[in-house]
Amino acid sequence: MFQIKTLFTIALLVLGMAVKSQESLMIEGTTGAFYLNHKVAPKENWYSIGRLFNISPKELAAYNKLNMTQPLKIGQDLKVPLTASNFDQQGQSAADESLVPLYHKVKEKEWMFRISTTYNKVPIASLESWNHIKNDQLKAGMNVVVGYLKVKTSLSAFSGKAVSPVVAKVETPAPVKQEPVNTKPEPPVKTEPAKTEPVKVEPAVVKNDPPKQVVETTQVKTVPAPVVNLPNTKGGAFKRLYEESGKSIAGNAGVFKSTSGWNDGKYYALINDVPVGTIVKISYSTTNKSVYAKVLGQLPEMRESQGLSVRLSDAAAAELGAENGKFYVEVKY
Repeated sequence: MFQIKTLFTIALLVLGMAVKSQESLMIEGTTGAFYLNHKVAPKENWYSIGRLFNISPKELAAYNKLNMTQPLKIGQDLKVPLTASNFDQQGQSAADESLVPLYHKVKEKEWMFRISTTYNKVPIASLESWNHIKNDQLKAGMNVVVGYLKVKTSLSAFSGKAVSPVVAKVETPAPVKQEPVNTKPEPPVKTEPAKTEPVKVEPAVVKNDPPKQVVETTQVKTVPAPVVNLPNTKGGAFKRLYEESGKSIAGNAGVFKSTSGWNDGKYYALINDVPVGTIVKISYSTTNKSVYAKVLGQLPEMRESQGLSVRLSDAAAAELGAENGKFYVEVKY
């Protein structure tokens, strides 16, 4: 019995040396069919590789369209499927299990939203927490954790690379920032009762009274009629004109100052390669809010536009609950 345990320990140490020489585990494949690449090392067989990746040897052979009766060759390439038994994106494991990071290499112009969509819509908050970075810190060529290989601690040499992922819960504070948005349009509404003032009195006042009385009547301005159109809740004034054609873009958004939108709900946007006058739907996943804006033109060629896909009027950004810095949005039109 002692000899068997000793031999098993030596086998794990040999596998451990092979694992240490390997690079980070990179996920391959597409949604629903993810796998890892493994090159067969000396003294490995179907069973030892199955223990290494926490998968049945029979399932491993079938996935590679091979038979377990066929001996493996040193240097042979195998695909190891990621299944419910060995793939985790919740950051949870049993007492006898370890979680080993699985990585994705960031491509050009690829942001957290696209990576989340590719990998089973894993929450963006989890991606940021696992990698200790924010969306605007992503760079092409960077390896980011998108999930974990779940292995048996006592059977897999990969357990030496195990981590304890932090589960992020950062979704509740965003709606609080939205509260003050609708307070700005309220004051102009108070001028509406001025419409009921008897304007016909003005001629009589002018005839019998000094010019001072005329000044008093001119202060009762009946101009604020446009303020009646206050559809800046639930998306803004252009929502009823929106027609979706199936096109969309996603990326970082910035803000520009505008007097529009605060009282009339008319939101505007600057986007490249989208016709002027197009009504677009802009969604901010952090607060789960959307607004509808009219495209005024292209992004201006200036330093502030670098790395941005769209710039919104400040009233639109306020309704989304976004801060003045960069924030990630999805645009449909």
